Amino acid sequence: MAGLIPEQTIAKVRDNINIVNVISQYVSLEKKGKDYVGLCPFHEEKTPSFTVNEGKQFFKCFGCGKGGNVFNFLMEQENLTFPESVQKAADLAHIEIEEFAQQKAKYSNVLIKINEAAADFYHRVLASTNAGKRGLDYAQERDLSADIIDHFRIGYAPKQNNLLLTYLRGHHYQDKDLLDSGLFVQSKAGEMFDRFRDRLMFPLTNEGDYVIGFSGRRLTKDKTEAKYINSPETKLFEKSKVLFHFAEAKKAARSEGHLILYEGYLDVIAAYKAGVKSGIASMGTSLTDQQVYMLRRITNNIIINYDGDEAGIHAEERAAKMFAQTGGFNLGIVVLPEKLDPDDYVKKYGSAKYLDEVKGALTPTDFFLKRLTQKYNLDNDREKLAYLDEAIRAIAQLPNPVEQDLYLDKVAREQNVARDSLKVNLLRYRRQNNMAQRRKTVPLAADLAEQANYAPASETAVRANDPVQTRLLYLFMHSDHARDYLLQQQFLFPDQDYQNLAELWLNFCAEQEKPTVNSFLNFIPEQLQGIIVNAEMTDMPQDFSDREIDEQVNALKRRRVNAELREQLSKLQDAKRKMDTEEIMAITQKILQLKRIQG
Repeated sequence: MAGLIPEQTIAKVRDNINIVNVISQYVSLEKKGKDYVGLCPFHEEKTPSFTVNEGKQFFKCFGCGKGGNVFNFLMEQENLTFPESVQKAADLAHIEIEEFAQQKAKYSNVLIKINEAAADFYHRVLASTNAGKRGLDYAQERDLSADIIDHFRIGYAPKQNNLLLTYLRGHHYQDKDLLDSGLFVQSKAGEMFDRFRDRLMFPLTNEGDYVIGFSGRRLTKDKTEAKYINSPETKLFEKSKVLFHFAEAKKAARSEGHLILYEGYLDVIAAYKAGVKSGIASMGTSLTDQQVYMLRRITNNIIINYDGDEAGIHAEERAAKMFAQTGGFNLGIVVLPEKLDPDDYVKKYGSAKYLDEVKGALTPTDFFLKRLTQKYNLDNDREKLAYLDEAIRAIAQLPNPVEQDLYLDKVAREQNVARDSLKVNLLRYRRQNNMAQRRKTVPLAADLAEQANYAPASETAVRANDPVQTRLLYLFMHSDHARDYLLQQQFLFPDQDYQNLAELWLNFCAEQEKPTVNSFLNFIPEQLQGIIVNAEMTDMPQDFSDREIDEQVNALKRRRVNAELREQLSKLQDAKRKMDTEEIMAITQKILQLKRIQG
């Protein structure tokens, strides 16, 4: 499975990397006892079931069943081959393995290769060709410096037809793969054309920072053309699961303490120039549940800074509701003055003032109350009463009593009304909310559905939970004495997968100078890896005795006898139905023998 990579190269990477540091770049992990836990990146969940054991350098999700070492994680998360996962781990840990890097491309997925090649082409056209001058002039009008253009790999798709098609065909890519990339359209006659023309091109990357699609911004003022065109959905690119600048922003979230959600790519870039490295944007559409979950995996501290116009504020309201429904977020909302978007605000007032706006982000309740004051004419008593009623209803829904008191005081002070009178209404609405909450049974049903959806589906996953065989295999692999003791007894695991693992381990030990379970994982078939991961992630006691081994072996023998006894009893019933006297006598003898073995 390891291919042509020298084992010493794999060991060099594995021995000098910490799985916690790698996975922390994809999942926000919290220390719980000896393990780290977080939300699984492979399926959506409300309660963290994704566990990383730093001591053993293994991960395991007890919801969807995925698990393994650092290489398995990168293979699954980034859709990499094993050799590519070794290279990726080395890159993340800043480990030099040039002897391997020179042999193999950074990625093997042909669609990634095509998109990466297209990104290089568009960027080169913009930065260093006459054909790109139109795009470069526009970029400079938007204050995009050469450094920013290089950092974000911004490019230009020329007006001329099929320049990209000619370029990629010249690099021997097949037309089928080029069509699958989404970069081209095909006429009814079968002729292919470049999808993007005369547009400033923004590469869109996955979490591993590989280009998987593009967004092209029109340069013409012709409003009959869409302002932005995204790549279509492909095997790589699902816009509901992509966030612009996410690969870099999630790393910056650790130092900046949050992620900031913007409406557009140029807003992210403007914030980057202002010193905000944790900015991200969705693909020109409303925020999706999948994107909210992606953010929750990284941090619960989210700031929303959409455009300051009415449409942007409405979008902030929608996004705030989505985050509230998901729960668990510490949300801030920035509303810039003069209806400015972040890009225009930075140009007008500078970076320092913009950073002050971010620091002064409103809480969702402050944001809602501020919007509510604009809805009513507070100089009119009737409308003021309606405002107070709606405000108190909203405050009553806050889960924290301290928050309720804080905003109750604020509303009373700002509207010059007695706090105690508002408190009466607050208590009434709170009682109503509590009664409604008690009547709800939906969350329980949802939790049960989630458990059902992510129960281990494969037969291998079920077998991997056999505690007796798992314990014996663990001892077989971790103790020379236990292994020799079992071999002397000519013990064979009843389950063929366990027996195959035992034999593979013996061969692995014979070939390796310093065999470890972690290194063994990537030299065995994928369908067997779950058994090893379960054994390693279970809190197995290190101490054992020959007596314990005997008891475990005897338990397996009893299990086999019980299974055979059930089978013979079933056969006996069949024989009785057929009134086959000879068969009844033979089966009865077997049953008596099995019962004697049972004791």
